[in-house]
Amino acid sequence: MTGLSKRFGAKVVLDGLDLTIAKGQSIVILGKSGTGKSVLLKHMIGLLTPDAGTVEVEGEDLWGASRSRRDEIRRRFGMSFQEGALFDSMSVGENIAFPLKRHTQMTPGEVRARVAECLSLVKLHGIEGKRPSELSGGMRRRVGFARAIALKPEVLLFDEPTTGLDPITTDVLARVMIDLRDRMNPTMVTITHDLKVAFEVAERVALLDRGKILVDLPPREFEASSDPGVRAFVQGDGSEDAESGLPAEAAV
Repeated sequence: MTGLSKRFGAKVVLDGLDLTIAKGQSIVILGKSGTGKSVLLKHMIGLLTPDAGTVEVEGEDLWGASRSRRDEIRRRFGMSFQEGALFDSMSVGENIAFPLKRHTQMTPGEVRARVAECLSLVKLHGIEGKRPSELSGGMRRRVGFARAIALKPEVLLFDEPTTGLDPITTDVLARVMIDLRDRMNPTMVTITHDLKVAFEVAERVALLDRGKILVDLPPREFEASSDPGVRAFVQGDGSEDAESGLPAEAAV
């Protein structure tokens, strides 16, 4: 991403942001609530159009491509949304099968086998027939992970995967994410407020602040950084500015 800019009304969310992520790398993007982390993630997958700048996937400009080509590029991505974002009217199996039925020519038997494989990868077995409402919060997130990997994506995006979960469940999800990273070797981008998760799953930790990437370092260097913005985030010091005032459509 080069010179990426986005505003909602008068509020500037991304301001000439530059970020390069190597293939197969795991990066975590941190930032205060409302700094636009989810906005950045949605630009990566082409759900939002930038006001200026480019989003390139292996050198190809996402918004310079035709609509059909852009759709092809998007299918190389898998995204796990906040809270899992499952379809309540569908069973777990149907949720995971949805992208397979929409984007592949797999037979019903092949779809069932892939659904079972995805559930196994996220440490859930035999729950295809359950409804999302029957699952705990952590299980719903893992089903969301399973749906995100159904098409064997090259890039995995995680939008606040552990928000609102207890420490034990958070630890389980972090270990599942690490296992997916090690087994699938995807390019992995995670946005989170959870420093423990960030330092566990990331090879790089970046801090988004005032529309730009303020710091981008390996986890240990990030944690030890003397940068005032990093120190304020790590120490939970909100004295500089407590609220960003982003509109609802831009908030994380």
